[in-house]
Amino acid sequence: MNAVTTHQAPYRSAYATCAGYELHYTVWGDAHDPVVIAWHGLARTGRDMDELADYLAGRGYRVICPDTLGRGLSQWSAKPQEEYCLRFYVRLARELMDQLGITQAHWVGTSMGGAIGTVAAAGVFEPTLKGRIRSLVLNDNAPQLADAAIERIRSYAGQPPAFATVRELEAFFRQVYAPYGWLSDAQWRRLTETSVRRLADGRVTPHYDPAMVQQFIAHPNDYLIWNHYDQIGIPVLCLRGANSDLVLPETVATMRSRGPGAAGRLTVVEVPDCGHAPALNVPSQLLCVGDFLARCEAAEPSGP
Repeated sequence: MNAVTTHQAPYRSAYATCAGYELHYTVWGDAHDPVVIAWHGLARTGRDMDELADYLAGRGYRVICPDTLGRGLSQWSAKPQEEYCLRFYVRLARELMDQLGITQAHWVGTSMGGAIGTVAAAGVFEPTLKGRIRSLVLNDNAPQLADAAIERIRSYAGQPPAFATVRELEAFFRQVYAPYGWLSDAQWRRLTETSVRRLADGRVTPHYDPAMVQQFIAHPNDYLIWNHYDQIGIPVLCLRGANSDLVLPETVATMRSRGPGAAGRLTVVEVPDCGHAPALNVPSQLLCVGDFLARCEAAEPSGP
């Protein structure tokens, strides 16, 4: 697998206060271009989207990549049981869009980021978002996730390991994120260095709040969101890792008969040599997302 050639668009690191918390995000591309919000997965950070954001900026998009509350450089929740949930995450998304003056945006979400996008597009929790999400890319995410996979994630996410060295942490990431598919050595190093924090005893650990696992305890059905999916009338691209244990084939089949699927607005692409979730870092995956967004742009005029 060859590394993708990117155009090295400049980006900037920025912060906003949403729902009383400081959120970190990166911004790629020109301020006047159509907006893409690229939202990362459960225990990850917005820097996972670097390759995608760089690629899309080169195709004429402005890309916003937030760190979710409790992840990366964003503040941690003071009320983990109440706030680590989709309802609060989509509130943060709405406030961030409002502050940045984003009236319309395409949404690309990996895993949890896809669920946030689904809830945002439906407008059930945040009615003012209805109609503001122009298209939705679900990167190995669906309105229903496999129970066994959720239990696996719950078992490790709340107890992140700690290591003496950053290189040991990188070896751990290479093992647990092997289902991402191919990453270059430089990408593995960046993935590690952009999601590491040092503990008081000097060891290093993944850069997220372990209490975010409260989502699965206090909100056990938070990712069962068919009622939101059924409200969506926009184009949806579902990228399913061919070896994914989280998004099952039978769930994708149901997606085809409900919501945007029933309206003929769902496209499903199975990504070979990946499980949960494709890293969105190689040419075939970037082209798939970029071409989908281009079709959506061509089908309707851009919003302001």
